[in-house]
Amino acid sequence: MELRRQPIGIELVRRGLITQQDIQKALDYQKDHPDKKMGDILYILRVCDAYQLIQAIGDIFGEKAMLLTPQDVKIKVEDYVSMDVVRQNRAIPFLEENGRIKVCFSDTANRRVVEQMRLLLLNKGLIMEKYITFEPLIDQVIRSLEGKVTDDINSSSDITGLIDTVIKKAIDKRASDIHFEPMEESLRIRYRIDGEMYTVANIEKEKQQQIIGRLKAISNMHQEKQEAQDGRILLYTDYNIRVSSQKNIYGEKFVLRLLKKNSNVKTIFELGFPNDENLLKKSFHKKNSITIVAAPTGEGKTTTLYSVIDYLNRPEINITTIEDPVEIRIPGLNQIEVEAKTTFSSSLRTVLRQDPDIILVGEIRDKETAEIAMQAGQTGHYVLSTIHTIDSIEVITRLRKMGVSNYDIASILATSLSQRLVRKICPHCAKQRSFTEHEIQIIRQIGQNYGVEFNINGKTTYEVIGCEKCNHSGYYDRIGIFEILIIDDGIRELISNNASTLKIKEQALKIGYKPLIVDGINKVLQGITTLEELNKKLVIY
Repeated sequence: MELRRQPIGIELVRRGLITQQDIQKALDYQKDHPDKKMGDILYILRVCDAYQLIQAIGDIFGEKAMLLTPQDVKIKVEDYVSMDVVRQNRAIPFLEENGRIKVCFSDTANRRVVEQMRLLLLNKGLIMEKYITFEPLIDQVIRSLEGKVTDDINSSSDITGLIDTVIKKAIDKRASDIHFEPMEESLRIRYRIDGEMYTVANIEKEKQQQIIGRLKAISNMHQEKQEAQDGRILLYTDYNIRVSSQKNIYGEKFVLRLLKKNSNVKTIFELGFPNDENLLKKSFHKKNSITIVAAPTGEGKTTTLYSVIDYLNRPEINITTIEDPVEIRIPGLNQIEVEAKTTFSSSLRTVLRQDPDIILVGEIRDKETAEIAMQAGQTGHYVLSTIHTIDSIEVITRLRKMGVSNYDIASILATSLSQRLVRKICPHCAKQRSFTEHEIQIIRQIGQNYGVEFNINGKTTYEVIGCEKCNHSGYYDRIGIFEILIIDDGIRELISNNASTLKIKEQALKIGYKPLIVDGINKVLQGITTLEELNKKLVIY
């Protein structure tokens, strides 16, 4: 719990509960544990009776206080909020009576957390009554709740049924990945949904080896080997499931990537690319050049390339892709999967003898692949690829560091595009509200920084609530925010002269380049995402 002012300690001393020496002990402890709050430290150090301490703190804050125990939880918590919301907010609903629900917090002074929980429960028709307790007690109750068999996964009668249920529930909840993670005392199962991780079960440690054995069997992996392996699960009609195993200190961890077969490729505009056909043509209708999509891992680079290829795909054009692996099969394309004994560079050399017009190279990872891709651009081909870097201008720095010459970059790089994925507001539970003055100031300041005048008048945003459809997160699905750097003659000259990225950015801003944050703010003003979600990705305030 948060004791924000030193006078709280003084007040506890004045009440005779603790001494000045106790306060000093707590401050010494806090130096080694800076994440711990004063009230929790006093509880951990057992400087006085815990019940009297929490009651005094509650009295000082004007809150109801209690020493929460697992036995106090008289409801099935996940019927009200997800365990991820409980963990994130350190708040546990524990009793419902006559349309009111009691919730225990570790920090009632955190207004955002309290309000989020209040709205979540109000959405279920319940009035929240808040209590305060020590954070270690919250953690103890969370561990107890996670150990209960509370869902279909834990109630599966055998290991085969358990894994089948885990996969089917993941598909139903739109998960992109499933993590089977050996922990010290259990096997944790988590889903990644819209980029966020959600714990769905904790399985008894005794079942760990049986689960690992079953996963290896259906993934066509070696049972006896414990080093890293890759496999596939082909038991589900509409899904190709990639499996990766890696040993950790508590056993073998498995990650399952769920890839839907024959899924429709979204258009580039559906992905969030600015709705401007001319900009799209300028960005991707090129010959004798290369276009690179840049972003960190997991930000949708490959999906964007698929949508661009689908946009360019015509019967009179020969398009070949080199991927690791082929995630979506697109009719009319020659799609090549990089195998264990091949590389992007060796596959690219072979493809150049196959008379392609457009080549998609899944990723430029090294100097060899970069140079062959550049050569392909020089000999009349159009090359599309990706690079792991933070923005579209840093693509130039990354290629330089790989050893590509300034001349090649300047002459062949046509467009550099960067993106991030942000979660979209859930349409089922979000509540419309006005922007706060603080939010308006942030938006206006960003506009001033980049010479953009955002029209805020009459615009509203949304309060994130959470419901069953969005896993109580308040967000459903994701959309891209983009920045596009089109290489003009001025930028080419700067690259050739080995100019810094700062100089290149100055020139880019003069010709209409706008950084990621500008497209992000536009999507906030359109009511697609929130300023809070944008800040999570780009750290703008």
